[in-house]
Amino acid sequence: MLGELIPVGGGDSIPLLEPRLHIGRRSKCDIVLAYPNVSSQHCELSYVDGYWQVRDLGSRNGVKINGERHDQKWLHPGDVISIAKNHFEINYVPVGDAPPEDDDPFEMSLLEKAGLEKEDAQRRRSAPPPASAQPIQKQTFDKEEDAAMDWLMGED
Repeated sequence: MLGELIPVGGGDSIPLLEPRLHIGRRSKCDIVLAYPNVSSQHCELSYVDGYWQVRDLGSRNGVKINGERHDQKWLHPGDVISIAKNHFEINYVPVGDAPPEDDDPFEMSLLEKAGLEKEDAQRRRSAPPPASAQPIQKQTFDKEEDAAMDWLMGED
């Protein structure tokens, strides 16, 4: 046995017997959670180099680890996995070196990831100051210019 999922709030534990397990509502899944808020193929648990990892398979209600939503995350003993509204604590003995830390998806903005934020900052620096910051200059016209404007506007 490679570990177990212990239902938070009580119930029988689910043994983790294979290194790759599919969790979902479909009867073909390795771990079947027959609840309407669980997707047919909700997520996958993988045992890699002595550590468990969870990966969301595009489920509608997502996967949370210790209350935070993740698409993919390394699991440590005692972490609480929420599959839709079903909560399980993972219990296993890690083997080997710790897995690499997961990237923080909120570490940088989407503009930075797309390489647009730097360009936006440069544009702001090179742009002229907004109109409200510039002093308003009163413009004067001579009589000929006033007459031409009246003629254009149809004013006699």
